[in-house]
Amino acid sequence: MTAARTPLIATHDIAADRERLRRRRVVRLCLVVLALEVYVIWAALTGRPLVVVPEVDPLVLVPVLFFAALLLLLVGTQVGSGRSPHVTYRPEQVDVTLDDVVGIDPVVEDVRRSIDLFQTHRRFADQMGGTPRRGLLFEGPPGTGKTLTAKAMAAEAGVPFLFVSATSFQSMYYGATARKIRAYFKALRTAARKEGGAIGFIEEIDAIALRRGGLAATSSRAAFVQVPSVQGLLGGQGGVVRDAMISEGTGGVVNELLVQMQSFDEPVGSDRVVNALLQLVNLLLPAHRQIRLRKPTRAPILLIAATNRADHLDPALLRPGRFDRRLTFNPPDAHGRRALVDHFLARRAHHAELDEPAVRDRVAAATSGWTPVMVEHVLDEALVNALRRGDTAMRFVDVEHARLTELVGIGHPVTYTPGEQRLIATHEAGHAVTAWLVAPSRTLEVLTIVKRGSALGLLAHGDCEEVYTHSRYELGALVQIAMGGWVAEELFFGQTSTGPASDLAAATRTAAQMVGAAGMTGSLVSFAATDKDLVSAVIGDPSARAQLEEVLDDARATVRRLLASNSDLVEALRDALLARHELVGDEITAVLEKAVADRPGAAPVRPAGALRIA
Repeated sequence: MTAARTPLIATHDIAADRERLRRRRVVRLCLVVLALEVYVIWAALTGRPLVVVPEVDPLVLVPVLFFAALLLLLVGTQVGSGRSPHVTYRPEQVDVTLDDVVGIDPVVEDVRRSIDLFQTHRRFADQMGGTPRRGLLFEGPPGTGKTLTAKAMAAEAGVPFLFVSATSFQSMYYGATARKIRAYFKALRTAARKEGGAIGFIEEIDAIALRRGGLAATSSRAAFVQVPSVQGLLGGQGGVVRDAMISEGTGGVVNELLVQMQSFDEPVGSDRVVNALLQLVNLLLPAHRQIRLRKPTRAPILLIAATNRADHLDPALLRPGRFDRRLTFNPPDAHGRRALVDHFLARRAHHAELDEPAVRDRVAAATSGWTPVMVEHVLDEALVNALRRGDTAMRFVDVEHARLTELVGIGHPVTYTPGEQRLIATHEAGHAVTAWLVAPSRTLEVLTIVKRGSALGLLAHGDCEEVYTHSRYELGALVQIAMGGWVAEELFFGQTSTGPASDLAAATRTAAQMVGAAGMTGSLVSFAATDKDLVSAVIGDPSARAQLEEVLDDARATVRRLLASNSDLVEALRDALLARHELVGDEITAVLEKAVADRPGAAPVRPAGALRIA
């Protein structure tokens, strides 16, 4: 990849522009130094002082300085309220490159193409007749690498990076939000012309670019008013601030943003002054003697915006010419997570066991659905666990302990009564045995009777392989697993407690998806097409409610037969939980396999084929 891009880098338009501008700045500096040197020599030859300090009466100087400071304060307040809130990073200040963006290879490939197009903007426009990309929209969940990728793009392109959070544009003063937006884009244009190019990045752009009109805009405007109004009340001007913000509103801010995104080629600095003077002169000249104005140079600017809610943005922002490209940052798949594990472990102290490919594959598989930030965080927590053990490098057990904490929270020591502890252990054992028998495609991760959060005990389980769809049998197995604790309590104690309440809620939600959304129980009517909550819609419809009850009753009956014929497995897991309180991964299956091996005649381990739902 690098070899293919090398010939292109040698002829980058931005690199040529930066070198040309650098030479121009050197020439200007030399001229200024030369002028100062000539002045010093002239002053020395004529005997005149280099600096002439006029004599001023202190009685006059003090009032003048006082009123000058007062005027400066008033002007500074107004100017400061409309100042751009961005932070500029030079290319050499950015310590990340695209090589550090791991786990999202398709996005990185598209980003590299965008950088190549950005760096050859003049050839693409003048020689090929194309319109360069001016805007990229990064959308996706938090922690998927949107900001990191934008910074890496600036370092890769070798241009200044102007970072700003959209919330910093908001102001309690009327019109200040629009002024800040204008100031930011002016700074972006100025940096692009001085440095040969610039990349701007607006974090969480949905804070200022929500959809205009309709109910969504009304609610967003209300949210936009709340914080400034509180600030105004502290200053004694709550009513004025509230009216100002409502007048400016979401629509006015979005309109300003739309206009500024079309202003990349506007003249700035000396070009504006010269054109203004030429226009005054042209007013005095006949049409055939008009002086031609300076044409604005094409500013190589790339604006990047990030959001977690792209569907809430105003549609006018998403059209070509503003945000020409939308890149979706999803949590990485198994291959991406494995690359992330390799990348993060290369920078963290670890023992040799974590260098084994099988162990790293296991870590990647156990973090299904995790974002890059979450994977990095769990490895940092593993280092913390190693430090607590008195070690200077992490082991696999540290990673597992950190992942367990992220998955189910920190354990809280609770003194159960003997009867309650036995009940909870039996309940969780019922879940685990059911999952082990009916869902061979799932892995048992954690089985515990240690209180974590609001759960007195829990079973954590997930898919053995990364899947994006589930069959009717797999959803039915989830309903059965949820019923396992309820049935175990009934079988071993003759009655149930309040413990299975959350399990029944989970079973109801999964069964409602089967009945009302996936068409798995006979009816093809989808309640997901309505505006109502899916569970509420299914329960509220008599026919769908009957199908829902049937799915739950069938699952309970199946699990009752299953656990009644495998009560020894429940007892084995229950006793292990009472002794150790928590079982992780292979410890769970080891208890079950030993219990099966101890049976007379060694019955089959997983008779799941006989448990399929008709």
